[in-house]
Amino acid sequence: MIDRRDFLKTTAAATAALAVTKKIGLAWAAPSEQDLPPGLDGVTWDKAPCRFCGTGCHVQVGVKDGRVVSVTGDRQAAVNKGLLCAKGYHVAGILYGKDRLTQPLLRKHGELVPITWNEALDVIAERIEAAPDRFAFYGSGQWTIPEGYAAQKLMKGGLGSNHIDPNARLCMASAVTGFIGTYGVDEPAGCYDDLDRADVVLLWGNNPAEMHPILFSRILDRRLRGERVEIFDLGTRRTRSTGYADHFLNFKPHTDLAIANGIAHLLLARGTWNREFVARHCNFRKNPPGKQTLRGVPSSFEEYAKLLEPYTPAYVEEVSGVPARYIELLADRFGDPKLRITSLWCMGMNQHTRGTAINTLVHGVHLLSGHFGRPGDAPTSLTGQPSACGTVREVGTLAHALPGGRVVASPEHRAQSEAIWNVPEGRINPKPGYHTVAMWDAFTKPAADGGDIDTIWVQVTNPGQTLPNLQKLFTDKPEGKFLIVSDGYPTATTRLADLVLPSALWIEKNGVFGNSERRTQQWFRQVMPPGEARDDCWQTVAVARRLFDRGFAGMKDKDGAFLFAVRDADGKEVPVWEWEHYYDVNVDAHLFEEYRKFTRLKHKDLAPYQEYVKARGLRWPVVERGGRWQETRFRFTEGEDPYVKAGAGIQFYHSTTEDDRAQIWFHPYEPPPEVPDGDYPFWLCTGRVLEHWHTGTMTMRVPTLRAAVPHAYVELNAKDALDLGVNHGDTVEVATRRGALRLPASVGGRGEPPQGSLFVPFFDERFLINTLTLDAVDPISKQPDYKKCAARVRRVVG
Repeated sequence: MIDRRDFLKTTAAATAALAVTKKIGLAWAAPSEQDLPPGLDGVTWDKAPCRFCGTGCHVQVGVKDGRVVSVTGDRQAAVNKGLLCAKGYHVAGILYGKDRLTQPLLRKHGELVPITWNEALDVIAERIEAAPDRFAFYGSGQWTIPEGYAAQKLMKGGLGSNHIDPNARLCMASAVTGFIGTYGVDEPAGCYDDLDRADVVLLWGNNPAEMHPILFSRILDRRLRGERVEIFDLGTRRTRSTGYADHFLNFKPHTDLAIANGIAHLLLARGTWNREFVARHCNFRKNPPGKQTLRGVPSSFEEYAKLLEPYTPAYVEEVSGVPARYIELLADRFGDPKLRITSLWCMGMNQHTRGTAINTLVHGVHLLSGHFGRPGDAPTSLTGQPSACGTVREVGTLAHALPGGRVVASPEHRAQSEAIWNVPEGRINPKPGYHTVAMWDAFTKPAADGGDIDTIWVQVTNPGQTLPNLQKLFTDKPEGKFLIVSDGYPTATTRLADLVLPSALWIEKNGVFGNSERRTQQWFRQVMPPGEARDDCWQTVAVARRLFDRGFAGMKDKDGAFLFAVRDADGKEVPVWEWEHYYDVNVDAHLFEEYRKFTRLKHKDLAPYQEYVKARGLRWPVVERGGRWQETRFRFTEGEDPYVKAGAGIQFYHSTTEDDRAQIWFHPYEPPPEVPDGDYPFWLCTGRVLEHWHTGTMTMRVPTLRAAVPHAYVELNAKDALDLGVNHGDTVEVATRRGALRLPASVGGRGEPPQGSLFVPFFDERFLINTLTLDAVDPISKQPDYKKCAARVRRVVG
């Protein structure tokens, strides 16, 4: 237990450690040559994207004698222009934790004991061979594109199973369904360039000052140059972003739907909606009564206006707690065609049991007002993982998806995928597999109770800390269930694992990521992994080959060749399943070039692999024009997007209504599934902090970051703390209907929840806050809601 004295000391240390960050607008300046550390003779420099969030900052990595000795921001990178945040500056430290996993471990008689890679591959192959339909693969938005593609091909093209899903189901699935429901295709139309042109920026339930500090610094830098940028912070607690905002709209949890509807209502009531834009480019959509679907049913402008009538400023204030004048102010801004408005959001809108609905409503406000398609006019979701876009959303490592925007339910899409993979017709299963919550529910249930997943292989993620309602979905597994975990470090997940595989991290392997602005980024291996740690992609290919050698039919294409056959320049097959030969050729390049064939259907065209070697990333669609490969800044906009027809201006060419129109949706406000009451009178929200990333598996091994914020805490409002007799640093117990947790209180810290609300970051495996969270999901995206459940809190005495 951390006592109050230690907590107060470490809070002060955190403030001191991050003082430099604050002084330069939340970003670290790239050092000039004279600022580089001394003694760098013999250092080799190469590019790589940062390993952490979805911003996709580029770093220059300095290596000497097989070890990273320096990291600096890449001045040639358009994303970050030489800047890095506190985590990025220390990213090399993630490679050198003292407890790196360095050899395969198998649980025998309750203990994890070392085994050989050969034994480990046999164990996995035997589990799959015994029941391929009861095997599942759980990955993440930290998979590289080749890693995710290999896992996707193994499962859907080899095993004929769709039981593959990523942790990104927990963070951006509602953004996906929001984009598809509105435009017929996923991912933002705008890009980071919008931040350099927007007059108004809306933060919808996100905190970019801490979660995406490099992007936020672009806005703040404009202010330092004397430009006027108005920031609206719509949130359920005050954060560091609030301190830079012109307006803070503190809304009651879940009521962002009412706010979005209130803006749309006023645009119509005042006649300030963009009639020409809507007439040329939009349809109206709603869901039938009592149903929540991705495509909905047609509506009309008249019906849409009627449905919005109740959402007056007074009603929205009553529901949300946001004063009516702010709803009117937002409507003023959206009603002004001279302004350029960018909306940004992340987990606040996505981790929401009405996540699909609020995503489509925010898109709808932009479409209704015509604030779309010009630089600075964009609704843009941000991602929390480095390749949630590139690997999960584009490669399609979801239970219902196939690469390049295809879905398993479509006979046409299955046939296209089977042709590219050269597998027999019918190999791909038309039935979607289990989404994340359903997958882990099936794993933790006994087989006799319907638990029909026996084995899960986890790569590049830590579900033992990130799943909601951990007591139900993870804490225990029945007899006969088998958990395989590939990771760089021991985690909350490896504690339950039966087989642990040591993985290479970041620049210990080749890789390709795809960031939040459709930018695909490549890097090469620069240092060797420790001990017997190996690439996740190799692990997948090696298991596939072990199955092939055992005669498993699914690991053969329809010509009898190995599903992952890689040939050299002379046409000779290279045994890449043998670690000693994996880097004889560039397996990443081979898989990437095969994957490229999938990308054209939804106009997500990728350039050849070698083009990414030369660049600091390219934003798709990347199309060859005039003998050179050119990226696309703004999708659906004539003159920017090569697929927009001349004269169209704006063309939504993947429209769900097949008429080049986007959909403006109506969704009503509805209360959340769990609200505070007499027994549990507080709201509980979870999230992240600047210094740590996700579950802290990497950042808690970096001494500087760990010293800055060494443990989790619960933020309380000062008035609530006073009423409870709680002082900063006291131990309190937070409880929900699912469990209880004791941790230190933070009062008057960096964040301030309103009265009746609590906030706990989830980075600390010693304080598993997700034992308390709710596992209710959005009915369309199947994404859980980590941002609101009912809780109580009390001071622990003694």
